[in-house]
Amino acid sequence: MTPLNLLFTLDDRYVDHLKTVLISLFNNSEKADYQVYLLQKEALEANEALGAFCQQLGMTYHPIIIGENAFEKAPVSNRYPETIYYRLLAQKYLPENLDRILYLDVDLLCINNILPLYNMEMGNHLYAAASHVNDSSVADLVNKLRLHNFEAESYFNTGVLLINLEACRRVVDEEAILDYINQNAQTLILPDQDVLNALYGHRTILLPDQIYNFDTRYSVLYKARGRGDWDLDWVMANTVFLHFCGKDKPWNPAYKGRYAALYKHYQHKAAVIEKDQT
Repeated sequence: MTPLNLLFTLDDRYVDHLKTVLISLFNNSEKADYQVYLLQKEALEANEALGAFCQQLGMTYHPIIIGENAFEKAPVSNRYPETIYYRLLAQKYLPENLDRILYLDVDLLCINNILPLYNMEMGNHLYAAASHVNDSSVADLVNKLRLHNFEAESYFNTGVLLINLEACRRVVDEEAILDYINQNAQTLILPDQDVLNALYGHRTILLPDQIYNFDTRYSVLYKARGRGDWDLDWVMANTVFLHFCGKDKPWNPAYKGRYAALYKHYQHKAAVIEKDQT
């Protein structure tokens, strides 16, 4: 089987959520040679447990340690933690033999096959990502004015990001990223997402968000946009990633979103595998 590379960036607080993402992938996507890469500043306490969990799913786990001093010359603050550079400069730290990788946030679920996305033709594009249904044309224009990226097709959400590593190694410039952050620090709202949109939005393929980055807060808006056809049954049959955007997360006991029970189902399945390891 051809390797299917997955990328995550997190610390020990989010390990359980990563396991939930992985079990949802295992249960709902086509079988593949999953290679799980996790960029981390220093070795996670959970690395050994994560390796064992992945092995239970037939996946291979690769912890990538960035190191303490990797970004000592980069703009870093409470608003700009070092982690903002991990996604932008992933190609610098990942093995050179990888040609592409799919970055995923850990506040999502996979509910259908990811292979059509992973295997899509990218040409010379650097990334493939979705915009969101709640992004109006006015908001889109404001973002383009704010970021000066009028050639970009939209403002992209980077929670699901297919990365053409070969092209990024040729094009993505670390110095340009650092300079942009230094020069535009006061106007950046979501730093790494803003930087990617500003510098490389015009080299990004627009994906349909109702398929690949469904924002669970806006089910009613999706249904309206789909003229009533994008109901719950349609989502379960067609959507690949449910993305639990915003502050209210499905792992919180008080969460009551539409897909709460579905998330807790996979959370429980991950916990069962973890229990079997002990």
